[in-house]
Amino acid sequence: MQVWVSFPILLSLVSFIGTWAVYGLAYYHNHVCSLNDWQGANFCQANWTNSCCLVPTISTSGANAPENSLFTATINAGAFLFFLFCILHHAHILEKHSCHSTLSKFALIFGVVASLGAFAAGNCNPGYLAPLHYLGAGISFLCICFYTTLLTDLTRRCVLTGYERILFPFRTVSTIVQIIVTICYTVLCAQMGYHYGHLSAVFEWMLSTNLELFELSYAVEFCFFSSFMLSNLLTKREEEKPLMLTVS
Repeated sequence: MQVWVSFPILLSLVSFIGTWAVYGLAYYHNHVCSLNDWQGANFCQANWTNSCCLVPTISTSGANAPENSLFTATINAGAFLFFLFCILHHAHILEKHSCHSTLSKFALIFGVVASLGAFAAGNCNPGYLAPLHYLGAGISFLCICFYTTLLTDLTRRCVLTGYERILFPFRTVSTIVQIIVTICYTVLCAQMGYHYGHLSAVFEWMLSTNLELFELSYAVEFCFFSSFMLSNLLTKREEEKPLMLTVS
């Protein structure tokens, strides 16, 4: 059904518009510095005041009122839609290429854990529950790397659309970028100093945008998705059932 093509588009748009709206509000209220500000003249060194700003990561953009409510709503909506995305993609694989169901199940596990990590990060304000927030975010970032890797491998193995010759190279590049930028973000985030923190913020926004483009590419697969494929999650396919040996 053609209506399903709107699902990955909705997932990408909710994440993209929501996170940038949060950043815009935080920047307007001087809660975070500009992404273009590499000098850090107004960066909060110790005590936070209204005259200074924080490093513009996605997390710090949603740490203060009034943008923290929109931050929580955006992350929760994105995590829930991503959770559904993982289930729907798994159902599609079961319908078209059940021989790769095991690989798809591993991908599903990583995707579900990533969505749960994002949900925890979104509901634990980094200003008050920083350990839980960054634990959830870290788990989500790590699982996303595994998830995109497995989905890219499934793109190579499974013909779902006929456009895999275009989709596979794109998703391969996107996955490599996701892994490299995640490593760079993790290393820089642990460093002290404004320039390291600002660069890690840029990498985090790159992570978010790259993942949204990766998700958006699945609009092609969802053109070939049908509602009846969801029944694969509730029933066991005939070829997966054990053979019954009868003795006459």
